Formats: sequence, C-alpha cells, structure tokens
Amino acid sequence: MFYLIPLLLLALLLFLSFVVVQQGTVAVITIFGKYQRIMRPGLNLKIPFIEFVYKRISIQNRSLELSFQAITSDQANVNFKAMLVYAVLNQEEESIKNVAFKFVDEVSLMQALVRTVEGSIRTFVATQRQAAVLSLRGEIVAHVKEQLDSTLETWGYHLIDLQLNDIAFDEEIMRSMAKVVASNNLRAAAENEGQALLITKTKAAEAEGNAIKIAAEAEKIAAQLRGQGVALFREEVTKGMAHAVQELTDNNLDPSLVYFSMWTEAIKHFAEQGKGNVIFLDGSNEGMQKSMQQLMAMQQLPRNPR
Repeated sequence: MFYLIPLLLLALLLFLSFVVVQQGTVAVITIFGKYQRIMRPGLNLKIPFIEFVYKRISIQNRSLELSFQAITSDQANVNFKAMLVYAVLNQEEESIKNVAFKFVDEVSLMQALVRTVEGSIRTFVATQRQAAVLSLRGEIVAHVKEQLDSTLETWGYHLIDLQLNDIAFDEEIMRSMAKVVASNNLRAAAENEGQALLITKTKAAEAEGNAIKIAAEAEKIAAQLRGQGVALFREEVTKGMAHAVQELTDNNLDPSLVYFSMWTEAIKHFAEQGKGNVIFLDGSNEGMQKSMQQLMAMQQLPRNPR
C-alpha cells in the first residue's frame, strides 16, 4: 500500500510535466508569475508546480464586426458597418509577450481596438462634406490602415484587412440626396435632348444648304446649256438666212423678200401661239420704214462663201 503512493505521485508529476499545444496556438509559460518562455504547437515539457501555462494565444486570423456613426464637416450623420480582420504579428517572442501582457483580458483588447478604428474613421469623416463621403471609401480604408498598423504592432498584432460594408446616411438625408440625383439626371437628360435636337437641326440645315447648292449648280449648268442651244439655233438660222439671200442675189431677185417673209411669219406665230387677242403693230409710214430698215440691216451680216 505504501508503495502505491510514490507511484501515484510519480505518475502525477509525469502527467503535469507534459503540455500539449494545439496547432495554430502558442502557450506562454511563467514561473511564479514572471514570463519564462513560449511553447510551440505539439507536445512540450514543463516543470510541475513551478512553471505554469499563463495563456494560450491563437495565431490564426480573427475578425471583428463594427457598427458606429460619424459626423461630416457639414453636420450630416453617417452610419458605418465595417469588418476588421487582424492576427498576431508573428511568432517571435517579443510579439507574443505583447499579446499576452499588453491588456488585462480579451475584452479590453476588443474595446481598445474598436475605439481606435472608430476614432480614426470619425477623424477622417469630420474633414469631409456629406456629398463626398460615399466616393471616398478607398481613402477612408487607407487612412485607417495607415494609423492602425503602427498602433496594432505595439500590441503584437497587425491589420490584415478592413472592409467598409455599408455607408448610409439618415433617412431624411437619403431622400434629399435621391432628389438631388433625380434632378441632376433630369437636367442631364434635358441637356442631352437639347444637344440632340441642335445636332438634328444643324444636320438638316446643312443638308438643305447642300441641296440648294446642288440645285443652283444644276440650274447654272442647265442655263449654260440652254444658252448654248439658243446660240447654236440662232447661228444656224443666220446661216440659213444668209444662204437664202445669197440664192436670191445670184438669181437677180430682191433679197428683202426673205426678211419680209420672216417678219410676216413671226407675226403669224405670235397670232397663233400667243394668249392675247390683240397684236399692236406700228402701222404708220415711219414705223413701217423703221421695220424695213431693220430687216434690210440683216442683209449686211457677213456671208459665208459658197
């Protein structure tokens, strides 16, 4: 019976000498309350009743959700929902000591971390106007990371990621912003419609101007062709008259008969084709003499040799 007691004590000492540290964690060992060393994952040995496991620290990533409010420079309330991902800086002894001894407990760490993030975001938002906040999501994250990284390192942690999942204003502000957006959209639509109408009218005017220009060019060419046709017609008539006069002269006949015949044919054409009922002719001796002189003058035109 007395032999069992030493065996039990030895078994108890052996049992208390072994410490199993789970993967993803490290154990902080103290001797009578003073930091001594770190135990890595796996099976470890310690001195029973002298060395104690002060704390087991997870080196895995941790996440924290935040929900808070900030005020812009123009006194608008902004509601934020964010998620913070952080982890132990590394497994070096100094970092593990900071994690183990900087804060009394995990609650104090969470409170300090939350207040630090909220304070950093509120400081940044306080310098911005309401209308600019929604477009500054990336700048807010960069500002918080820049300030938070150095602080977390002194605590033995480092920031992995910060996500602003939601940025929202009060309901009344959201309604007013929606109205502003709607009015801007209407103004943009009206401007676009006006530009489209201006372009349409400009193009129509250009097309009409081009059509008028083309029509004028065509009319010009047609007038030139008509003029050339009339000139050719008159030239041929003149040649025919000259030939007829020459024939009459060669046959010892009075060539004025040709001109008088042309004059009477012209009077006949006027009478047949004209829409009027009266043809006014100068029937006086002077008028007849003048008409005959004009007809005789045509005889003086140059004659083409036969």
